[in-house]
Amino acid sequence: MATFSDNPPKLRGCQGLPPETKSASPGLKSGRGRFGMQHDCAIGMSKERMMEIRRQYCNPMTMKVTYYKKPVFIHQGHMQWLWDVDGRRYLDLFAGVATVSVGHCHPKVTAAAEHQLKRLWHTTSIYVYPPLHEYCEKLASYFPDPLKVIYLTNSGSEANDLAMLMARLHTGNFDILTFRGSYHGGSPQTMGLTSNAAYKYPIANGLGCTNTMCPDVFRGPWGGSHCRDSPVQTIRDCGCAQGHCMANEQYIGQLKETFATSVPSRIAAFFGEPIQGVGGAVQYPKNYLKEAYKLVRERGGVCIADEVQTGFGRTGTHFWGFQGHDVIPDMVTMAKGIGNGFPMGAVVTTPEIAASFAKGVHFNTFGGNPVACAIASSVLDVRDGAQQISLDVGTYLMTELAKFRDKYEIIGDVRGKGLQIGVEMVKDKVSRDPLPAEAMGEIFEDVKDMGVLIGKGGVYGQTFRIKPPMCITREDADFFLAVFNKSIKNYMDRR
Repeated sequence: MATFSDNPPKLRGCQGLPPETKSASPGLKSGRGRFGMQHDCAIGMSKERMMEIRRQYCNPMTMKVTYYKKPVFIHQGHMQWLWDVDGRRYLDLFAGVATVSVGHCHPKVTAAAEHQLKRLWHTTSIYVYPPLHEYCEKLASYFPDPLKVIYLTNSGSEANDLAMLMARLHTGNFDILTFRGSYHGGSPQTMGLTSNAAYKYPIANGLGCTNTMCPDVFRGPWGGSHCRDSPVQTIRDCGCAQGHCMANEQYIGQLKETFATSVPSRIAAFFGEPIQGVGGAVQYPKNYLKEAYKLVRERGGVCIADEVQTGFGRTGTHFWGFQGHDVIPDMVTMAKGIGNGFPMGAVVTTPEIAASFAKGVHFNTFGGNPVACAIASSVLDVRDGAQQISLDVGTYLMTELAKFRDKYEIIGDVRGKGLQIGVEMVKDKVSRDPLPAEAMGEIFEDVKDMGVLIGKGGVYGQTFRIKPPMCITREDADFFLAVFNKSIKNYMDRR
């Protein structure tokens, strides 16, 4: 693993910036980067002015979610790298919240967008135009039968909202189940699916949604060292016989209790992320979803896989997260990586469910926009071994991070698949109490100051989330590992 000096890398004067045509805008400074071409290294508006506008005119919530005590002022991106307005480079291991799938400003995706922009910006699906149909056919080819009918939306919340409506119309039932700790969107309807107090408001929302115990084999009451499909297991003892998972039986028992006490005998749907995203890369026992799907279908419900964060090869072993659980859902929702950051989402379902939904008129002005379809199609074309990178680099990252877990008392768990990784921080391994927010913030800020951007998640904000563009290298992984190790050591030395 790479070593790390006490002096973090600060690339000034635009060193390392991607190639870009020099801007003619007044007040812009220009420099010559390592790619040997002219580019802008700063924007004309000052940081102070941007924050003033943010406070005065922008959604007030943006002031709460700048993430850092000292905000990062991003100006440019190229593949796995971001640069701020001062020309400082950051290794992006959060990808705009697990969204930039093939790399910031990927040259081929950018070219596809430019080509379509010159031809047709927008029309709607009341007309027949090539990008929409070319993309739907291409996306459908990535799904097993009978998942072949596609509805295009503008976001993951919108996709999940639509899936809720379709499930209720198809089944004739109303109640929908999700896991505690889940995140499925922030619209009034999907807020009911989302089970995390930070995203809730004190108003009626998401009527008919019930949360059941998340089968979390680290933080939950049951779990052992062989439960999950991950290169790294928990350090909890496991006395289960070969091929037998006591934890899975207990969590399925909790689901059965939810069916017996909290919902009618007939339900509409069950929503589940193959690996929880905002929840902190939480993984379930290996056979849990297979058994849960069976129980849901016995009660008239459909099974919905939320692939907003796990899809498009991020888990490494499979293109879709649900494939790692050996299940076929009735509906799949997706967004984020589908357009590499361009606003887009989708619901993929069966002809039977689509027929039930056709009883009324469904229309989406921007869903299937020509530019969005061209970009999303290009993302599928230029994956450049992204799934294999996710598997190889992600597995390497997790196994190295597991060594830190064994070294530091405050690292309780390392988990995930591919480049969907969570590092859960605790006060100590015995209690597994979450590391306090102040401590998380210290480490988080330190990692940023040394040139790496990561995320946070979990019900208590206790999990570092590592979900980079799927183009990072082993060298990038080593740099992060050195930075993270140094940040943990710095915190431990201050205690």
